[in-house]
Amino acid sequence: MKLGLQLGYWGAGPIDNAPELIAAAEEAGFDAVFTAESWGSDTYTPLAWWGAATDRIRLGTAVSQLSARPPTSLAMAALTLDHLSGGRHIIGLGVSGPQVVEGWYGQPFGKPLARTREYVQVVRDVLAREGKLSNAGPHYPLPYPPDAPGSTGLGKSLKPITHPLRADIPIWLGAEGPKNVAQTAEIADGWLAIFYSLRLADQYEAWLAEGFARPGARRTRDDFEVAATVQVVITDDIAEAVERYRPSTALYVGGMGAKEKNFHAELYRRMGYGDAVDEIGALFREGRKAEAMAAVPDEMVRETMIAGTADEVRAQIKQWEAAGVSMLMVTARDAETIRQLATLV
Repeated sequence: MKLGLQLGYWGAGPIDNAPELIAAAEEAGFDAVFTAESWGSDTYTPLAWWGAATDRIRLGTAVSQLSARPPTSLAMAALTLDHLSGGRHIIGLGVSGPQVVEGWYGQPFGKPLARTREYVQVVRDVLAREGKLSNAGPHYPLPYPPDAPGSTGLGKSLKPITHPLRADIPIWLGAEGPKNVAQTAEIADGWLAIFYSLRLADQYEAWLAEGFARPGARRTRDDFEVAATVQVVITDDIAEAVERYRPSTALYVGGMGAKEKNFHAELYRRMGYGDAVDEIGALFREGRKAEAMAAVPDEMVRETMIAGTADEVRAQIKQWEAAGVSMLMVTARDAETIRQLATLV
């Protein structure tokens, strides 16, 4: 089992002690550090800024949103950071959701599976640098078609000026549903799993197996990474830990998506919390956030946590590893916790 430090995206301002956290993670033997983006801070700027002070730890995005950059722009950022870090970059990608894609980026959300497949292929083509880039797909046509709206007809096929340090920078995909997870196993090098539940481990493995069995799949289960975002809390008071993370569970289930489409809510429905999801969502939409938080059952929070004494946490980590998770992405915010966690794997 490996550990990754998930710094996430910023709130109103930067993470003040991020350099200290990253230094502690690298010293303690963490495998990777990750940044995220929503509609505030981006992934690549803080990753490059803070990553400049590191020597060994891998530097990943979890996730960079597809709609934030054309695939060629993402590939430029990735090959640049990979050079500067000496080959330590992990490209983590995700589609986000319709509220962000259409509300923040002003782009259509439709066909997320097809867009992801095409996006990943363009990124891989840039990094391979085997010839001038062209893509006939409907989502990211390259060059821009001469008969398309606003076209001058002067677009030309290009290949990157800079030679990528690695043609196979690993690409991990954030995915939650069965079709997304299966496609991730088929076209990617790793899966960024959010709200991972041991109860659904067999189901996840079946989805992954479907992707690995497809013709042309890049990897097998043996060389594919599963990185699960999880709250790991060393404590004698599990009730306090549950209370601490109840608000974030309510936010993701009730506030991070629309009534018609919320991928996180759908995931918790698969875990068996349909009634709670309905109630939390209804309360959130009415602006009754405190009541929405109170409506989150303890076991719903506990479902996706690792918590307990050091010995209990160590035993739970072994269960997650046996279920197929190869990396725990933790959100520790103090150096001592990072050092404690490192002793448990």
